[in-house]
Amino acid sequence: MSNQYLYSSLRFLFVIVVIVAGLASLYYLSTLTYPFLIALAIAFLINPIVDLLEKKVRMPRALAVIVVLLFLLALVAGLVTLLVAEIVTGTQYLATVVPNHFQKLVVYMEQFVASQLIPLYNQLATLFKNLDTTQQDTIMTNIQSVGTKIATTVGQFIQNILQNIPSIIGWLPNFATIFIFSLLATFFISKDWYRLKALFQKLLPSKVQTSGTKVFAELKKALFGFIKAQATLISITTLIVLVGLLILRVEYAITIALIIGIVDVLPYLGTGLVFVPWIIYAAISGETHFAIGLSVLYIVVLVQRQVMEPKLLSSNIGLDPLATLIALFVGFKLIGFLGLIVGPVLLVIGRTLHHVGVFQDIWNFIVGKKEA
Repeated sequence: MSNQYLYSSLRFLFVIVVIVAGLASLYYLSTLTYPFLIALAIAFLINPIVDLLEKKVRMPRALAVIVVLLFLLALVAGLVTLLVAEIVTGTQYLATVVPNHFQKLVVYMEQFVASQLIPLYNQLATLFKNLDTTQQDTIMTNIQSVGTKIATTVGQFIQNILQNIPSIIGWLPNFATIFIFSLLATFFISKDWYRLKALFQKLLPSKVQTSGTKVFAELKKALFGFIKAQATLISITTLIVLVGLLILRVEYAITIALIIGIVDVLPYLGTGLVFVPWIIYAAISGETHFAIGLSVLYIVVLVQRQVMEPKLLSSNIGLDPLATLIALFVGFKLIGFLGLIVGPVLLVIGRTLHHVGVFQDIWNFIVGKKEA
C-alpha cells in the first residue's frame, strides 16, 4: 500500500513538472515566435474565404490568399483613413467650440474663486492666526510635505513620459518588421494550410489527434462565439448611446455613438473613457441637466453591459452563465481586462479537456490504473 502511494505521488509530481515545463516552454517560445502565431491566427480566420475562392471561383490557392490579404490590407487602410478623417473633422469642430466653452469655464472658475475660495481662505487665515506657534508649524510642515509629494509625483510622471518617448519611436521599426514577417508567414501558412495540417497530424498519436480535434473544434466555436457576442454588445451599446444622444440633442450623435461603441471593446476603460470626462466637463461648465442626462445614459450602458455580457458569452460560447461570470471575474482580478478574454477561453479549454477524457487519463496515470 505504501509503495502504491509512493508511486502515485511520484507520478503526480511528474505530471505537475510536465505541465509547468510545458507552460513555461510555451510562454518562452511565444515571446520569440509571436509574429508567426499572429500569422497562424490570421491564416485560420481567412481560410474559409480562401477555400471559397479556390473551389467556387476556381482560383489558384496562392492567388486566392494574395487577393484576401490585399482585401484585408485595403479594409484596414480604409478604416484608418476614415478614422483619421473623422479625427480631423472632430478637431476642426472642437477648434470652433472649445474656445467658447473654455471662456465659460474661466468665468465659472472666477466666480467660484470669488464666491467660495476667497471667503474660505479668509476664514482659514483667521483660524490659522488664532493657533499657537506649535500648531502653526505643524500645519506648515504638513502643507510642505504634501506639496513636496505632489511635486515629486508630477515630476516622476513627466519624467516617465519623456523617458518612454524614445522607446515609442524605436518601437515603430520593430512594428514594421513584425508586420512584414507576419504578412509573409500568413501567406505561406494559408497557401500550404492543408499540407501543414496533414504533416502535423502525422506527427501526433491517434489519441492525441482525436482529443486535439475536439479541443480545436470547441475553441473554434468559442472564438467565433466570443466575436459574435462582442459584436452584439457593441451594437447594443452603440444603439443605446445613439438614442440617448439624440434625445439629449447632441450634435454628431451618430459619430460619437460609433466611437463610444468601439471604445466599449476595452473592458477595463470601456465607455467611461468618453462619458466620465464629458460628464465632469458638463457639470463644471454649469450644464447640470445635460450632465444628469449623460450620467443616466452612462448608467444604462453600464447596466446593460454587465447584464448582457455573461448571458451572451454563455449562449454563444456554450458555457453556463454562472461559470462564465466566475471566469470573467477571476480573470479580471488576476490579469486585468485581458482576463475578461482569457478567463472564458481557459474555461472552454478546461471543459473540453474534461469532455474528451484528458483529466480522467491523467488521473488514471497518477493512480496507476491501466486502460481497459
